[in-house]
Amino acid sequence: MSYPIAYQLYSSRNFPPLAGQLPLLKAMGYDAIEPWLPAYEADPRLFRRQLDDAGLACYGFHMPLAGLVQEPNRFIDIALTLGATVMIPPYVTAEERRNTSDYWRGLGHKLGQGADVAAPHGIKVAWHNHDFEYVRLPDGTRPIDHIFEGGGPDVWFEIDCGWITRAGADPAAELKRYADRIIAIQTKDTAPQGTLADDGWTATGDGIIDWSALVPLFRQTRADHIVTEHDNPSDWQRFARRSIDHIKALGV
Repeated sequence: MSYPIAYQLYSSRNFPPLAGQLPLLKAMGYDAIEPWLPAYEADPRLFRRQLDDAGLACYGFHMPLAGLVQEPNRFIDIALTLGATVMIPPYVTAEERRNTSDYWRGLGHKLGQGADVAAPHGIKVAWHNHDFEYVRLPDGTRPIDHIFEGGGPDVWFEIDCGWITRAGADPAAELKRYADRIIAIQTKDTAPQGTLADDGWTATGDGIIDWSALVPLFRQTRADHIVTEHDNPSDWQRFARRSIDHIKALGV
């Protein structure tokens, strides 16, 4: 089985216009894009037409946690317009975070409530990790575990292997631990510690992660697609092309 491959459009936010990137991504072999707010917000119908014209799908999109809590129906409408089946809150600011298990379980509970609202529309809710979910709390536990405990079985996981590696955790262990929750896998790669170029991120296959060792674990999860991402590439086209070529060469 070959996974469909999506491109996280946040990667090339600094190289507008975004619509002009879509045919290039299709030509590279991408099946879909994963947009972030505000890329789709101004005119979701226009954004969908641009995707259709380029022959690309949208499997899921990033959105604010506050949007899921305060205006879930607006984002459900956006999902239905884009043809997306996964809504993905990816972040809480440092100012919002609290160093307690109750805070992180509460965050998970908010995700679970959003999942309940989205489910009748055929839409799932997933959390996307950064590094802070893997920093242990004073009691020795991890935020990531509290998020999913608080969220319940209907909160899914878009796992970002690059941020897990940056946190000093093991993506292989997390792929195994959360195999039944993982709906999408981000193959973000990181350069050796101390690398300054491109904020230390790099194309998939050019960093320190052993992707060939992880691919068999991909297949043990419930993921139905792969997502490439780079937080700040100086050459987005090189990143996009190199990443998909490496993923396909692995037989993913």
